[in-house]
Amino acid sequence: MGGNGTVVGVKRVEAGMPSEEWDDSMPLPGDIVKGVAPADDDDDEESPIFASPKSRSEISSVLGRLGRRSESVWIKVQRGSSLLDLRARVVPYRGHKLYRRFTVMAARDDRHVAVLGDLTLERCAELQEMSRTVVNVDGIGFVRKKSVSYDWKKKVETYLPDRHSTLISSILFMPFPSERNFEATMTRSMAWFSSTVSSGAPLVFVNIQTEQIQKAASSDGGNCQSSWKEMSWLKQQSPKHTSTVDLLQAIRLWFLPGVAEVPVVLAPEEGERRFGMDIKRTEEGFICISSVFKGSAADRAGLRNLCGDASKTGHLVIVSRLQGKGVLPTEVSSDGRIVCCDHTSIKERLAAAIEEMEEVHLHIMRWPDQRPSSNNVGPAILVPPAEIDGSTLGHKLGAKSSHIIM
Repeated sequence: MGGNGTVVGVKRVEAGMPSEEWDDSMPLPGDIVKGVAPADDDDDEESPIFASPKSRSEISSVLGRLGRRSESVWIKVQRGSSLLDLRARVVPYRGHKLYRRFTVMAARDDRHVAVLGDLTLERCAELQEMSRTVVNVDGIGFVRKKSVSYDWKKKVETYLPDRHSTLISSILFMPFPSERNFEATMTRSMAWFSSTVSSGAPLVFVNIQTEQIQKAASSDGGNCQSSWKEMSWLKQQSPKHTSTVDLLQAIRLWFLPGVAEVPVVLAPEEGERRFGMDIKRTEEGFICISSVFKGSAADRAGLRNLCGDASKTGHLVIVSRLQGKGVLPTEVSSDGRIVCCDHTSIKERLAAAIEEMEEVHLHIMRWPDQRPSSNNVGPAILVPPAEIDGSTLGHKLGAKSSHIIM
């Protein structure tokens, strides 16, 4: 420890080297210099003997003597809770015009020149924190980490079925008024999932978690459900708004929509007045294609053969997206009703597309062991090798399912 409670430390790095190029093998701002020693070529067999200067002027003198013997030196620094031996080189420091001083620079980069000084421990801690941020290292050992550029736009467009797709989906189960613990809600959510898979939907389980939902009874007698963030915003906007808040333990079930989402393009031809497929909704709220008419746009897209293949393997042809937007169920309310895609909305979208002779883009859930076509271009990937008639799958849908034909 130097005078007035100071230590010898690295104050800064000369401006010749951008901080983005620093690494943990270099003397960094905040490093506490515990000692210096000559670094001879043959010193591998013996540990170097370090001199321990107590002030900036003393370490300058020691470096001057060592520099006359060998340009290369070892400096022992304290960085966080670790002691590190860094290889460096002695160089004159020209920051003072009255007399010559010496400092060190990085062993492998002449631009990295450290400016030494008498610093307090508090100042060293502040500088070390700055160095951690700049060099992107952890807080104990300063393990080197680098940040690299990444072409996010290209990856999203290449490796997702749709650039708006998140790949993973979820559904929120609100507790029934009679459910006093989250286990009951979780049991019900797993019953829904098991029933969905048993019906032939190729969902893949990912995770299940509890989620706190606020149910507020306001002073005007109304009820609402919202997240923590929404409630905080409401209080800021309406300071006089008073409410009694109950916390509900909901269950969120995460799943993958099949082992993959496969794109299909329905392209109508002149004179066609419908896409030629029977669309139904399962009891669990999913939209599926149950049959396809021969010679239609859906048939040309490969969906007729796909329906036949699904019938053979006991699966449903589930639509996960229409024109890039999800059509999967998203919530089960506290009265047991499933919030899912509206049939009318789908019918209107398809009718508008066929009227304008526009293409419709679907995404289909792919089931395990489904064999794609050898042709990797466009919707042909969905066509199985056998020509099988796309018979209806009503026995998989249950008596309460509804359907439309487009």
